[in-house]
Amino acid sequence: MHIKRSVSAKPEVELLAFYPGNLQSTEGLLERLSKDVHAVRYQCGTMLAADEYQILTLEAPNVPADELKAAIRWRLKDMLDYHVDDATIDVLDIPPDPNAPTRNHSMYAIAARNGLIENKQALFAKTKVPLSVIDVPEMAQRNLSVLLETPQRGLAMLTFTEEGGLLTVTHGGELYLSRRIDVSLAQLQESDVERRDACFDRITLELQRSLDHFDRQFNFIPLARLVLGPMPEAAAELRDYLASNLYVPVENLKLEDVLDFSKTPDLQKPLVQQKFLLYLGAALREEEKQL
Repeated sequence: MHIKRSVSAKPEVELLAFYPGNLQSTEGLLERLSKDVHAVRYQCGTMLAADEYQILTLEAPNVPADELKAAIRWRLKDMLDYHVDDATIDVLDIPPDPNAPTRNHSMYAIAARNGLIENKQALFAKTKVPLSVIDVPEMAQRNLSVLLETPQRGLAMLTFTEEGGLLTVTHGGELYLSRRIDVSLAQLQESDVERRDACFDRITLELQRSLDHFDRQFNFIPLARLVLGPMPEAAAELRDYLASNLYVPVENLKLEDVLDFSKTPDLQKPLVQQKFLLYLGAALREEEKQL
């Protein structure tokens, strides 16, 4: 997937290609991709799965910028389920209230095993695909939220994949809150009404708790709305369910309002949008920072 940005127009999705396969065939698929789309012409990225990394909230240490990662690594040593020396770590600042008397604030630490990162780098190098970034879903979703934000207001976005739900809240292009919700896309399509409604209740409760937490922690950011990512028709009732139980307006995401699909018409279909949503977000990335 490749997206071309323009100052005067919507970002244009110029390329969409999908190669079905499995982990055992990844090397062959990457080699084919490299040849078919001439990957050397692009800055390429990949994205970690939910079980391949941890994202943790920490109080920002009061240290010089060049000592920040070392200080974060020290704090993480008892929070990871493996030795901190075996972790690749990146940090993401959560901006504080600019009008607050003190500037103590939090930040996200993103950690993944060195071996996992090294294996991905080696695979891309072997297949001659130039890997410039290893991303995470939270940041991909943040990139989409930026396109939808109302000035001076926060935006909540909720998406679902087979791995589960992901709630993010952004403001001014920054990620302020991230929560995983243990409900998969398949569960949202449950034919049994009672079990489906139980999933809806679980989602609603987690949203209420998370948005209340956001209001307490970041009361300087008024929340404009909650946007739901594309999902199958069987799960479409979730919007109405949430709208009747939350204090913020709930809307369905209309990707065609913020992205140009003229060269990739398949992305006009909701099911295709759902499948590639986070990859669209990853392709919107402009930062140079790597995990």
